[in-house]
Amino acid sequence: MKSIDVSQIKEDDQQYVLHSWAKQSSVHPKVIQKGEGIFFWDESGKKYYDMCSQLVYLNVGHNHPKLMEEFKHIGEIPLAAPGFATASKAELARKIIEVAPDNMAKVFFANGGADSNDHAVKIARMATGRYKIFSRYRSYHGATFGAGNLSGEGRRFYVEPGLPGFIKFETPYLYRESIDFESEEAATAFYLDRLENQILYEGPDSIAAIFMEPIPGSNGVLIPPKGYLEGVRALCDKYGILMICDEVMSGFGRTGKMFAVDHFDFQPDIMTFAKGVTCGYSPLGGVIVSEKVARYFDDHVLMTGLTYSGHTVSTQIGCATMDIYKDEHLIENASAMGNILAVRLEHLRRFDSVGDVRHIGLFAAVEIVKDKKTKEPIIAYGMDYGRDKAGLMGKFVSMLIEHGFYTYSHESSVMIAPPLVITEQEINEAMDIFEEVLTLFEKKYLFTGQSVIAN
Repeated sequence: MKSIDVSQIKEDDQQYVLHSWAKQSSVHPKVIQKGEGIFFWDESGKKYYDMCSQLVYLNVGHNHPKLMEEFKHIGEIPLAAPGFATASKAELARKIIEVAPDNMAKVFFANGGADSNDHAVKIARMATGRYKIFSRYRSYHGATFGAGNLSGEGRRFYVEPGLPGFIKFETPYLYRESIDFESEEAATAFYLDRLENQILYEGPDSIAAIFMEPIPGSNGVLIPPKGYLEGVRALCDKYGILMICDEVMSGFGRTGKMFAVDHFDFQPDIMTFAKGVTCGYSPLGGVIVSEKVARYFDDHVLMTGLTYSGHTVSTQIGCATMDIYKDEHLIENASAMGNILAVRLEHLRRFDSVGDVRHIGLFAAVEIVKDKKTKEPIIAYGMDYGRDKAGLMGKFVSMLIEHGFYTYSHESSVMIAPPLVITEQEINEAMDIFEEVLTLFEKKYLFTGQSVIAN
């Protein structure tokens, strides 16, 4: 391995790099020296369990040998503008359609998740002739101006005043709902009734699409109540609205199936993807459209595009990644290991600071609270961005990292989303660390008799 000058890297980083979502004076990043499987090592040689797959994209793990081999052949891959057909672009589109819901027909390639969502909005508006886009509170779709307007949490404030036509509606979040529903089905009926009212208030003939993460990720892995997504699909059909599902984080095996929508009894009109299609080894995203949407553009110009659409290197890496999912049975492993992780997560409910755990496959969040009875969050809504991570949640995540459990948090939820190559032994080792740190954290920062230290 080529030797690196760690001190020079850190000096250059501090002097020349702007880090996202952070006050720059408080940023002191570690340097990753190497990685393998679910592990990586920093400049001091300290080993970490990568329990969030970096930013929930490294599904095949660090330094996968098949992808490393693909990089050796980059010089053999011809570069080509989007107007050309290339072997890797055509092959990857076919492989994606083969595993997508059976109503899907074509793929438009983009650079990543945010711009994929931007292009999906444009496609929906062109295909319907309508302009309003519904998306949900407690969602995140990216930081570009368009995706920022789609997003429904605090990071969207920095693209406001926003674009006209973006309408927000509620995400079912049963743990924090003030109504005590008698069943999930009752909750579904309540939320769907409110959504239909909002559709009517906004004028159905003006609404192009309802845009949603089937399972919101960074906002806490919010599992929808029974029948909810199917109900949204029915409302879209009733009013001629396209249903768009953002699978940027949840796609490519993360939930134990190829896509999160595969857990439910409906099919979207459009899906967006990124992250797991190349597992971060090369930037790539895209928009998958149904047969009906694809046919519209047979006779209408698709008025969107970008320089690197279907970039040959990225799509080549994507083809190899799709082969890994199949050949190494990673989707099945995510489901099996998700069951192992679920047992450990449910065991966390005994802790005084654990308000809720939510999980599906290897996609999970642990919600930390100050008081189980009142459900007082450990950090107030919207308060974990735009300021130092000096609060209680920041302390907890820092303690996890110090003990070798690498992850991140959003508001009161800690993400747990390891690479899909993880084993049962590795899950148990990592969760042992999590429990040890949670015990120390409660003792040091939260509970002193009946008192709780303020955030």
